[in-house]
Amino acid sequence: MSVIFNVPDYILFEDDYIIAINKPAGLMVEPDRNGHPNLLQQVRKYIKSNTTEGDQIYAQHIHRLDRPVSGIILFAKRKSVLKNLSEQFAERKVKKYYEALTEKCPDNLEGQLEHWHRKEKKKALLYSAEIPFSEKAVLNYKVFPHTETTFYWEIELHTGKFHQIRAQLSSVGCPIIGDTYYGSTAQYVENCIMLHACKLAFAHPITHESIVLEKAQSFDLKS
Repeated sequence: MSVIFNVPDYILFEDDYIIAINKPAGLMVEPDRNGHPNLLQQVRKYIKSNTTEGDQIYAQHIHRLDRPVSGIILFAKRKSVLKNLSEQFAERKVKKYYEALTEKCPDNLEGQLEHWHRKEKKKALLYSAEIPFSEKAVLNYKVFPHTETTFYWEIELHTGKFHQIRAQLSSVGCPIIGDTYYGSTAQYVENCIMLHACKLAFAHPITHESIVLEKAQSFDLKS
């Protein structure tokens, strides 16, 4: 899958202070030590191309998505709004919603998953009781039949921990399609899984207006 894309085609919202992008799956949000293409780099190039020479160029993501996950990423275009947006996320004032496909159905079609989460090396481990260096991980979900062999999940994420959704769905026997790291045996596009950040609700850092961004994903089961 190509991770080079035309940024304007993926813009969901933009003004003088913020920009929201529908990140393609397979693209990293920020640079890594291996020099992979990343969203931050491409957004900065886009802003530079639309900025008068001599004016300040600034872009900083407020949150992240895993490389194989697609969906909405919010950036600050001015350093002056970075603190406000970061605090909204830290104080859990931002509402985050996801959609996913799995091959298996959980015992309960609706409910809450709650675990104690700890990142160990490059994987999320979940526990039923608190252990040292663990943090609470919580999400709510609803599941619907999608095809004869797949199930569609609507997820509201209450805590944003490392690989949280991937690990929690796997913990109930429902790994996300394509997520071999957490137990999926279903094939999907390389470096992509069927998990998408489809909705983000927050307050504009300047006007304080309520902003709700939505972008559904049509997962290609033939890929």
